[in-house]
Amino acid sequence: MKEIEQLELDAYRSEIVSDMSDLVEKYRGIFCLDIPDIDQHTADKLILVAMHTALDDFAVQLAV
Repeated sequence: MKEIEQLELDAYRSEIVSDMSDLVEKYRGIFCLDIPDIDQHTADKLILVAMHTALDDFAVQLAV
């Protein structure tokens, strides 16, 4: 049987994915406004690296 926490996460998984997608699109838009001739592929990589780094930092902070 699944743990209650896993069941709760499963219920919100699509919302989490949607929120993360919105966050990526937010920063893609900012990059496009700030840099007119942007290399979108490079910008996308940088955004995802920054998000991964932030998540790694949160994981360290939450590890008790």
